Amino acid sequence: MSESILERVASGDASAVDECLSQYGGLVWSLARRFHAGHADAEDAVQEIFVEIWRNAGRYDARVAAESTFITMIARRRLIDRYRKQKRTLDTTAVDEQQIPSSAEQPDHVEIRDEADRARQAMRQLRPEERQVLELSVDRGMSQSQIAEFTELPLGTVKTQARRGMMRLRQLLATTSEASTHGETS
Repeated sequence: MSESILERVASGDASAVDECLSQYGGLVWSLARRFHAGHADAEDAVQEIFVEIWRNAGRYDARVAAESTFITMIARRRLIDRYRKQKRTLDTTAVDEQQIPSSAEQPDHVEIRDEADRARQAMRQLRPEERQVLELSVDRGMSQSQIAEFTELPLGTVKTQARRGMMRLRQLLATTSEASTHGETS
């Protein structure tokens, strides 16, 4: 059995570091973007995460979890630590009354939650292969090439399923949006 990327990183294989970045960069980036609104903050987080991954590569055990799970666990832990650290840092700048958004400008969390529920319901209505491609792209941050390799499908098929899935998803969301605007239930 060949060594995993993390086992090779732990043994000092320089090419494994590049492979690790290539294989899991999208996953780590998508997690960092979920936690950080700013591009620069997300980039800093990704750097910290990969440093942490390389430091802990020797702890990886293929019998316990998949590489992607191990990397996700480290990424989440590092992102939560960064979030907590930022929350502990007190902001000492003066607050200008005009900078505080009115309640009308603040996001309605119930509305956001409803939109997320509609999106989840619409995803369930997609064909299984379209749903799988979109979930791998959105949830795991995989590129279409990575999805093709992961699913063992031709790249053209992955691209077609992604395009059809997105078109169908837009159509389903537009339909549920119209129905909710007119007071109907879906």
